[in-house]
Amino acid sequence: MLSRLTAPVLVLNANYEPLDVCTVRRALGLLLAEKAHLVLNGRGKIHTVRATFEIPSVIRLDYMVKRPRPRVKLSREEIFRRDNYTCQYCGRRVSKPTIDHVVPRHLGGQDTWDNLVTACAACNARKGGRTLEQAHMRLLKQPAPPPMSAIYRFRRYLASHQEWEDFLRGW
Repeated sequence: MLSRLTAPVLVLNANYEPLDVCTVRRALGLLLAEKAHLVLNGRGKIHTVRATFEIPSVIRLDYMVKRPRPRVKLSREEIFRRDNYTCQYCGRRVSKPTIDHVVPRHLGGQDTWDNLVTACAACNARKGGRTLEQAHMRLLKQPAPPPMSAIYRFRRYLASHQEWEDFLRGW
């Protein structure tokens, strides 16, 4: 029962824009406080002594939450996620990826979305502290900031919650 209460629930703004993910426990609290409405129940019901509640998969807030456009923060994990854990030099999917600076730091390369890529250990060692031209290597695709779409933000949940996809498309 406890694992069902910690399962993820997609939270939508009043205009159906995907906002965030919360737990079933938090979602039930919002529903009982009448701050949100159930949009999709894909998980069955919870029975208590006095009542029966549908376990939400998607809820919609009754009020608009104004917030700035979310941006993906630069981190190792986000670089790996953007590149789909695939070496950007040889194209192999790697279980233990490394980060490579396209323009090495000692040559003025910065820690930016445009200069950091995922690399396997072998390609990273082969390139070393050289430029792409010096190492006779090339990138499979030019690095850039990831798209700030709802599909990208909530992609890790889509494998187990495919019913969310309709709510994430187009945002």
